[in-house]
Amino acid sequence: MNRIEKVFQNLKQNNEKAFVPYIMAGDGGLETLAEKITFLEKAGATAIEIGIPFSDPVADGPVIQRAGIRALEAGTTLRGVLAAIAEIRPIVHIPLIFMTYMNPIMAYGIGNFITDASASGVDGLILPDLPAEEEGIIAPIAEKAGIEIIRLVTLTSPLERIQEIAAKGKGFLYAVTVNGITGARKGFKGDLGKHLERVKEVSPIPVLAGFGIAELEHVLEMNKHCDGVIVGSRIIEFFQSGELVKIEELIASSKIEEIKL
Repeated sequence: MNRIEKVFQNLKQNNEKAFVPYIMAGDGGLETLAEKITFLEKAGATAIEIGIPFSDPVADGPVIQRAGIRALEAGTTLRGVLAAIAEIRPIVHIPLIFMTYMNPIMAYGIGNFITDASASGVDGLILPDLPAEEEGIIAPIAEKAGIEIIRLVTLTSPLERIQEIAAKGKGFLYAVTVNGITGARKGFKGDLGKHLERVKEVSPIPVLAGFGIAELEHVLEMNKHCDGVIVGSRIIEFFQSGELVKIEELIASSKIEEIKL
């Protein structure tokens, strides 16, 4: 049982919801990564999703794309991110999950990457451009090394495929809440709640909603139907503007059951 499984087991025992913030490694310089991670852990994050900057991020919206460009311009590399994680891992207790694409991993060498990621203390991988039919190139190696593959399902995924994908994992299932790329949105499709509940019904592992979640109201609404949320673009914007209190408030919202007017 790695850190991801343990933290979700604890959440279930305490009847709590997960909040996973996303940050882009190297945005603002790689030297700021440790400070952001420790801040988010102290603020109450369940785990942290760490983006690896890449020149062709097909799943990312404008905010995350710009963060990736800033990180690349600052000279951020996958090897550099792994070194930074290894340095901070001894004092960080929550799971750290990389969100990346297969190109950087293949350029690094899949076996070499998994070896170095495991040694650095990476707990999971989110690979949005890796179809389930092709995950054999990395999933067995990763899971043998104790690194969980976090799989994604979408609004258009048939229920049978959702069940098939969910059955493979031990961490959590990433339920994409929009048809499109990442980025803050004002609202979601009216039947999203029912979709998330259907996903939960067939998934043996926790289900987290992600893409477009940006406001306290979004967090509260998603938490009615699943086990927690992943928030990216809004977290990046708040770090960019220095509004750290708003990050703390957003993370704290995962512990609120309803808005009191």
